[in-house]
Amino acid sequence: MINLLEALMIICFGLSWPVSIYKSYTSRTAKGKSLGFELIIWVGYILGIIRKFLQLAQGGTFDGMFWLGFVFYFINITEVTIDIILYFRNTRLDARREARA
Repeated sequence: MINLLEALMIICFGLSWPVSIYKSYTSRTAKGKSLGFELIIWVGYILGIIRKFLQLAQGGTFDGMFWLGFVFYFINITEVTIDIILYFRNTRLDARREARA
């Protein structure tokens, strides 16, 4: 049950990232985004993945809920990484626009 709740939490977080990625991609600006916030989230997902490995080291099992949570940690960290890459792209685009103005 604990792994199910964790997996559902990660799934809910994961559903929000495509929206953020879409907004970052289409807006073409970094205004309103926080790199620090995204890095904190990224580190949090890394810590969640480490927790999964520690859970196994302490006698945890490779059940379906374990794998579901583990897979979604990787999906989420990939989504956050994409959004961070878009942040840097958009920062460059903002600088170009400001240089032209």
